[in-house]
This record gives sequence, structure tokens and C-alpha cells, in this order.
Amino acid sequence: MDRRKFLKNSSLATAGLVGSTMLGPASLLQQCTGERKKPNILIILSDDLGFSDIGCFGSDIQTPNIDRLASNGIKFTQFYNTARCSPSRASLLTGLYPHQTGLGHLATTQIKSLPHYQGYLNHNCVTMAEVLKNEGYRTLMTGKWHVGRREEAWPTNRGFDRFYGEHTYVDGYFTPTNQLYLNGEKVEPEGEDWYSTDAYTDYALNFLDEDPDGEKPFFLYVAYNAAHFPLQAFQSDIDKYRGAYMKGWDTLREEKYQRLIDMDIIDPRWELTPRDADAPDWEGVKDKVREDLKMASYAAQIDRMDQNIGRLLDRLEERGELDNTLILFLQDNGASCEDWINRRNPEGVLPGDRTSMIAYGLPWANASNTPFRLFKIWVHEGGISTPLIAHWPDRIKNPGTISREVGHVMDLMPTVLDATGATYPGSYNGYDITPVEGKSLMPVFTQGTREGHEAIGWEHQKNTAFRKGKFKIARAYENYNKKEFRENVPPGQWQLYDMERDRTEMHDLSEKHPDILEDLVSDYQAWADRVGITNWDTVVEERRKQREKG
Repeated sequence: MDRRKFLKNSSLATAGLVGSTMLGPASLLQQCTGERKKPNILIILSDDLGFSDIGCFGSDIQTPNIDRLASNGIKFTQFYNTARCSPSRASLLTGLYPHQTGLGHLATTQIKSLPHYQGYLNHNCVTMAEVLKNEGYRTLMTGKWHVGRREEAWPTNRGFDRFYGEHTYVDGYFTPTNQLYLNGEKVEPEGEDWYSTDAYTDYALNFLDEDPDGEKPFFLYVAYNAAHFPLQAFQSDIDKYRGAYMKGWDTLREEKYQRLIDMDIIDPRWELTPRDADAPDWEGVKDKVREDLKMASYAAQIDRMDQNIGRLLDRLEERGELDNTLILFLQDNGASCEDWINRRNPEGVLPGDRTSMIAYGLPWANASNTPFRLFKIWVHEGGISTPLIAHWPDRIKNPGTISREVGHVMDLMPTVLDATGATYPGSYNGYDITPVEGKSLMPVFTQGTREGHEAIGWEHQKNTAFRKGKFKIARAYENYNKKEFRENVPPGQWQLYDMERDRTEMHDLSEKHPDILEDLVSDYQAWADRVGITNWDTVVEERRKQREKG
């Protein structure tokens, strides 16, 4: 069967054939033995996607496969990441705050004097793969690792039986700049049309096929680099969207905002944030055709990712394992306003080209994060809000629903523990393991609600936030690519927001409720001390000293 075949809703499952006359190997095994096989786990992580960049969360980009997961699963509309790639991946894999794992900043920030910023997963945490491998699971991964470049922290040394991808990050979809690895060995891209999103799916399918009869349950983690810069996409995908963005980012933001309200994703009381202060009025943009091409290329990268997610779903259906697989789709941080990579672009190369080194820029990122303010790196809602989709027909009682439960990427570990019956260890390989911080989402799957977090905290690169109940405090600092800071977010000053009435953070209540602000700042500091956060100025100074020593 052609792996690239697109199954629409008239698929085998919709036709009622899976589970009756056309059972896959796994379903046949269950029927013959009368035993329920442990569920498979599939986690799909996208990179640098905005809150409203997929169809079921208000986007105009075509994501029918992700939307299909949502229509048959649960959409979590108040789920959070950690504002950056390495920390979010560390939390996802371990169930801890990133600083507790050694990834207080990035995998490229390796400070020997600061163990919470050592730049790779420490020995006081366990990965999901390590736990599930001990429970008899096949543990498989493709894509972007980015939680440790040193060999001891490679995927195959942190619980994964199989790995294909890059240990650091991806800055080329057609020709990766960083080294590709297959099970710890260096490999080269295969074929003239090698494209990272396709290749990661190819290997994911190959890994699944190593156990064609599904005798053992699997944990598959697919970490796509889409839609991270640079803009590189197939022309056929770009052509789907050319001209669609000549209306400009202002109109796009307004359209997405209305769709989010109509889809019941956001509360209509939440105002649309103003266009970012660093984004020009669309009418004043001189080269609208180039800007349209940027956004069309970005959309094409997401479209291609969705096509590949369809290939994964096809294979699970063919194997008769879709219903018994917990699928979780999410992203690592909000859309990125970073533009430094544009300085590396060859002269005359257009957005989307094979050798492009272009990012789509702050104005489009502002539209991607509709209705929120700010971006990746910051911990206002635009930087940390993650659409999470959970799909598991065997256990989700009310598919097609929306959950407003407040959650965090660290909740995935305890959710998977609950789903599989696995045990979180107190020690591993002779090391004491930090108790898990996340809380399981399983009660939401089966009952619609759960006892959630009392509070959740964030810190990244001096940007800090703390949410407790309906209130959130946040403060922001200038980032390295900012000339003028954004309106309504004064640098270094705590703001207080009511997340029930004002999740778009338009109305600072700090002067109106100084007592609440004071209590939350105190709570934040206690949390920060507990999880190992070091003052960012100290981190920068220690990194400088280390560089001087060589």
C-alpha cells in the first residue's frame, strides 16, 4: 500500500471495517487471547508553531489530519510549554521543570559551574523512553532531540532503542547543516529530494515495521522541525498558499480571532491584542509579494507536516492499532520573531527555496500567535501557549470535546505512566530520581476533569511568570533582537492578569491588587528557589567566565 495515500474520513475506521472483518495483526492478537494489549504511545511535537497555526485552532492552513485527531479526541485550549525548544523537550520527556533536568536554558548553554544549566539531561531524571523500555515497550524516536549533544545524553543512551535525526537542531529541511544520526552512527541524507519532515516519517514507519505483528507495544516520539526557520518547502506545497496572504497580517489576525471565538477556543471577552509595535501597517509594506511568499512558505511547511502525520495515521489503521494508541500532538513554544538567520541568506534566494536562510519575521509571527502578545522566548501567553490534542478512541469517553483544564508539557510523563501502568522510579542506574512534577491528564480523558496544578511557574532567559488559580504574574525583558520594546509590556516590571477575563493580557491589575501581586511574587520566588532557577545575569556572567577560560 502506498504510504503517502491520504485517508480522508471515508477511511477503513469510518467505514466500520477496522474491528470487524479487516482486523490488523494487533487486533487479531487481542481477539484470540482475550487480553487487552498495553496501549501504544505516539507523541508528535512540532517546532515554533503559533497558537492558531492549525486548522482546528483557527488557522486557514490545511491540516486535515491534525483536525481529524481533534474531531475524534480532545482539544486542550489552556495547555502550556516552557517558551523554548530545549526546555520544553526536557519537560516533555521527564515530567519535570526544565531546570530540574539540567536544561535551564538550551542544549547549547553548557555551564559547568551551574548544574541546572549544564545543557543536557542529568542523571537525576528519567526519560519516558527509559521508563517504558523497562515495561517491555519498543522505544522509537525520529527528529530533533536537542536535550544534549554529548554522547551520554544521546537518545540511544537515554532509553530509545531506535533513533533517526539530529542531536541538536535543524537549520535545513533539504540539506541539514548538522549531522544526521541513525542509532548513534553518523549517516548522510538519502536521495536528491531528501526533506527532513518526510525522512523523519519514513524512518518512523520503518521502525514500526520492525515489529510487523505488533507483538510488543511501542512508544514512538516524532519531533518534527516544522515550522522552524529557515523557510524551505516543496514548490507544490507553496503554490497552495501563494496569494492567500496578500491581504496582510492585520486582516489575517482579525480573521483568525473571529474563527477562534466561533470555534469556542477562546472567550469572546478576551480582546484581540493590538498589532505588535514592531510590525508595520500592512498598507505601508513595499514588497507585499515577497511577504506573501514568506507566509506561503511557512504554511507549506505546516501542510507538509500534516501530510506526514496522515501517513502515520494510515499505518496505524493498517496495523489495526489506531484505537489502542494514545496520540498526543503539541508544539514546543510559540511562534518565533527571530530574524538573525536572515543575515545568512544567499543574495537573491527567495523564501521557500532549497537554500533559503530566511525566517518569516515578526509581523507574521504576531499573526501566528493570534490572539496573544509576544513570542517564543517570552513567557506571556504568545510564547508559552500550546494547543494540545489527545486522541485515544479506546479510552477517551467524549471525543470531539474541548477541555479548558490548565496543563503543562510536564504533564505528559504522568499521563503516559497512567495510561500504560508504568511505574515512575525512585532511583535509576544508581541515582536518586527527582519526583515527578506533572499531573496526569487521564482523568480528563475518562471523566472530563481532574484535580489540576495548584500553580505553574516559568523562567526563560530572565522572562518570568507564575500562574495560580485565575491570576498570573509575568515580567519581560528585552531580547537580543529587539531595538524598541513592545507597548504595554514594560521591561522588568511585574504585571498581574486575570486569566479568566483577560487571557490576552491586555489589562494589568498590579496597581489595583497590589496584595495579590505581592503574594504571587513571593510564591514565584519560593518556586524558583525550589526548582533551581539562577538569576539570569549570573548565568550570563558564568558563561562569560567559562568562555574566557576556554
